Amino acid sequence: MGGGATQPAAGSVPAVVRYEDGVWRPLDGEIVTEALVRLHVNGQELAGLMCSPVELDLLALGFLRSEGIIGGLADVRLLKVCPSAACVDVWLRRADFVPPGRWIITSGCGGGVTFGDLTGSAGPLVSDVRVTVGQLGRLMSALLAARRTRGGHAAGLAEGSTLLAVAEDVGRHNAIDKLWGRCLVDNIATRDRILLSTGRISSEMLGKAARMAAPVVASHTSPTTLSVALANAWGVTLAGYVRRGSLSLYAGRERVSDTEEAMDAHS
Repeated sequence: MGGGATQPAAGSVPAVVRYEDGVWRPLDGEIVTEALVRLHVNGQELAGLMCSPVELDLLALGFLRSEGIIGGLADVRLLKVCPSAACVDVWLRRADFVPPGRWIITSGCGGGVTFGDLTGSAGPLVSDVRVTVGQLGRLMSALLAARRTRGGHAAGLAEGSTLLAVAEDVGRHNAIDKLWGRCLVDNIATRDRILLSTGRISSEMLGKAARMAAPVVASHTSPTTLSVALANAWGVTLAGYVRRGSLSLYAGRERVSDTEEAMDAHS
């Protein structure tokens, strides 16, 4: 290799260029940030999360709610993001918190973590929510348009034809946790809502949807075999490759119509 190569200065981001049609051009656009953030609860380290180091308060709240460590904001006495954004300290109102002893490394981006049994029994999710193919396609388009960075993932919660909340992260599972954190802070109910994701739906993400009591999960890409099995067992409608006018349905066909009547009745 030539001797003229130099290393970028610490903390700097090199200029991005794109080669197309025989020409190199500067490429504008934000690059998604990834960092390790440590989550402490009552002074004890609970988990290290590879994530986008923004909205870390929402990530912490959503993760703790998803894992069943808190039931809501009332369980949290204090939450503080350290100045370097390398850690989040959460103090619960109960002093007898003991970190779970068993971690399960998930298939999430960067190696997600959950403490729950992904294949544990759960009752079927009963809901009167109905959706249409066109409705899901429009919602997915709205979610994609709301993203600030193309390299990251986004998750959204919707009711009818309206996106109620959106969150982003380098990890698709983190995006859902941030979304739930946003819903806790803004007092947005998750039950009987539509959960949307730009990323692959894996088992731990399907588990988060079930705990949110969201009966419809829609992805811009695909689910895994275990998430399909869990969706069928838990009564969750699971759609993948959602586009305007098309999708692949893996579970819960009874909730999906190809006409707009369902949306008109439940919007």
